[in-house]
Amino acid sequence: MEIPNIKTLGELKQAGYGYKSIKDELRDNLREKIKKGETAFPGVWGFENTVIPELERAILSRHNINLLGLRGQAKTRLARLMVNLLDEWIPFVGGSEINDDPFRPISRYAKELLAEKGDDTPISWLHRSERFYEKLATPDVTVADLIGDIDPIKAANLKLSYADDRVVHFGMIPRANRCIFVINELPDLQARIQVALFNILQEGDIQIRGFKLRLPLDLQFVFTANPEDYTNRGSIVTPLKDRIGSQILTHYPETIKIARTITEQEANLDVRQSEGIYVPDLARDLLEQIGFEARESEFIDYKSGVSARMSITAFENLLSTAERRALRTGAEKTTVRLSDFMGVIPAITGKIELVYEGEQEGAAAVAEHLISSAVNRLFTEYFPKIEKLERQNEKGPYQEIVDWFFNESGLEITDDATDEEYRKQLDAIIPLKQLLLKYQPGVPKEDQYFMKEFILWGLAENKKLSKYRFTEGYQFRDPFGSYLSKL
Repeated sequence: MEIPNIKTLGELKQAGYGYKSIKDELRDNLREKIKKGETAFPGVWGFENTVIPELERAILSRHNINLLGLRGQAKTRLARLMVNLLDEWIPFVGGSEINDDPFRPISRYAKELLAEKGDDTPISWLHRSERFYEKLATPDVTVADLIGDIDPIKAANLKLSYADDRVVHFGMIPRANRCIFVINELPDLQARIQVALFNILQEGDIQIRGFKLRLPLDLQFVFTANPEDYTNRGSIVTPLKDRIGSQILTHYPETIKIARTITEQEANLDVRQSEGIYVPDLARDLLEQIGFEARESEFIDYKSGVSARMSITAFENLLSTAERRALRTGAEKTTVRLSDFMGVIPAITGKIELVYEGEQEGAAAVAEHLISSAVNRLFTEYFPKIEKLERQNEKGPYQEIVDWFFNESGLEITDDATDEEYRKQLDAIIPLKQLLLKYQPGVPKEDQYFMKEFILWGLAENKKLSKYRFTEGYQFRDPFGSYLSKL
């Protein structure tokens, strides 16, 4: 990544450089990527046939863009990845505050320097990684922050009158000239501040105080917004929406496979967790199913959404739960258990927005309900459906397991049980092994014990067994066991 060896305007002319706007840069580089069949937005999954084609069409149309979607739908990531579509280096007039193009200067400083030095005007270079500006829209943002204001200290130091435009201090937007400028959560920006963006978007100029400044800024704007904001906290004023070329709707992953890919890519794991903790395939699916259940839950505000960050942090918590047990029992390696999913509850409760009914239940209770619902939803994909009404004297596929619990005292799986104790307890239930061989004969050996525990949870969710959480773990008994023990 060497800086181009061109130091003056004369050398730049000899090299054949010509003016190109940032929107043309993005457009030309995207055209090349599409021709070559390259991915323009790597690391973004599930948008291949929906969001990304719309985003590419907006870039080809040279539009400013509004990405509209709920929390955790990769809006900011998409905006940041647009940097990869910029030229690696661009020249600008040396010393310019606003990255003046040598062939199309817009600031007084650059125009005077070019007039004075001509082909000897010094040239500096800006890398594409420095051409991304981001501002979170908060109620305290002012026009001076974004556009600029008069700087009395500069006026005093340079001994200039306030009538001289050299006393102007440029805000974030002029300083981002020839760059991508992102405003996150646009509806949170006060309406009067949104009005200040009108001229920049349509006419491409700015106005600071009483100065008649014509600064035709060269910018690629990307806005992000949450639909919830339109009704709860603010709105995008209609004339501003009218000036944004393309509004693109984002969405959550549509399949467990895509959701898993995102979680595994984004999870921040210690190498000792990755190497020392085995995660069964079903455990990964179950973790993602919790997110799908949350987005459909009557206890959770669907307008707020359930961020993909919930699955990512829950996955990290899941491995940490297994890691903690391994450390306490002195094991070098271990496997995730279904009972370890109690460790993901803190990751769930902090990511969901409850409606009134959910508040009545309590966040932790809702999180447990989501885990149970996920188990119940996946259970029928692996094993026969449990009918609510069964014919008398007809022996169902799970009857032998239920009979085992009826004849025995039950099963206790403690949180800190060693792997050997855990396997021994599940192996004692002979009908579990028989059921697994019959319906899931191809399950890998290392996944079998998770699958056995999954069967017990599935039976408990369908009232074939009773499941009780006590201080140190879980207890499974016959369906009448908990009732009789209370008596």
